[in-house]
Amino acid sequence: MKYAFFSIPARHPDDAQQSLNTFCSGCQVLNVEKEFVADGERSFWSVCVTWIDGDGDKKNHSKSRIDYKEILNEQDFAVFAKLRSLRKRIADKEGLPLYALFSNEQLAVMVQQRVTTQSALAAIDGVGKARIGKYGQEFLALLRNEYDSSPSVGEGKAN
Repeated sequence: MKYAFFSIPARHPDDAQQSLNTFCSGCQVLNVEKEFVADGERSFWSVCVTWIDGDGDKKNHSKSRIDYKEILNEQDFAVFAKLRSLRKRIADKEGLPLYALFSNEQLAVMVQQRVTTQSALAAIDGVGKARIGKYGQEFLALLRNEYDSSPSVGEGKAN
């Protein structure tokens, strides 16, 4: 992560604004903070851009994989593996890529939150009604089967 700082004059901002826009279009911007500095005729916007290289850091980021064995405990990882197997079986049967059903991240959230209801499934980022209608019942049946026989872990537990 890197930082770049810009001063944009309040009066006649065109050249500095163009520099900022050119910079931002050439990299992956993570955050922009701005503050107006009032100094009469010399007033300006102070802009701090947090960014990563478009080539270097972005490539490394896209290649980074999450090891769910490190994130999930042993019991949760076992359920996560069962969800992945179910996803693969359905995807193979329908000739779809795995991510068309649920992403690994979404499966991990199902496990971490002990999702056993449609409303809890719908609360997961990126999971819509169509996916719930088409695949939710099978995934929820597996999750209910796993969590009905294990100790309660708080929120998200089915009633």
